[in-house]
Amino acid sequence: MKVILLTELRGKGGEGDVIDVAQGYAENYLYPNKIAQPATPGNLKQLEERRHNIAKREEKRIADAEALRAQLDGKPVTVDAKIGEEGQLFGSVTAAQVADAIEAQLGVEIDRKRIGRVAIKQVGKHEVEVNLYRDINAYVVVLVGVDANEPEAEAEAAEATEAAPVEEPAAE
Repeated sequence: MKVILLTELRGKGGEGDVIDVAQGYAENYLYPNKIAQPATPGNLKQLEERRHNIAKREEKRIADAEALRAQLDGKPVTVDAKIGEEGQLFGSVTAAQVADAIEAQLGVEIDRKRIGRVAIKQVGKHEVEVNLYRDINAYVVVLVGVDANEPEAEAEAAEATEAAPVEEPAAE
């Protein structure tokens, strides 16, 4: 069944694209959520009349995504986490934590769903992908247990994970 997308549908297309989907998917999800409309001859004719406006909006979205990529690409973001012995984290760093850190430190609001798979369980430097729009991605460096201002801090953190744990004095 052919439908006309009214908004971006991740992995399928953007506004104004005519795509082929299963009938149940269209009737039960796309139509009720106003993501798509049927590709009838009348709707296709209206689409042709709106193409110019859709193209202008698309150009603006792409320009905004490119500007956002310039703000984010390669920037370090520090995430605080509880660190156990040998550089192991208690739990893991989640996409929501990365999104909160980006907003707090870089002043850019990113939806956590736009952040690529994050399963950081070790101290150190990790590169995380942020999907900004369609195929426009930025890569943010997430620092866990490392101070962003000190480049040698990462080397010290790596040495600390390799060194034997220091014995603590007995409590009296």
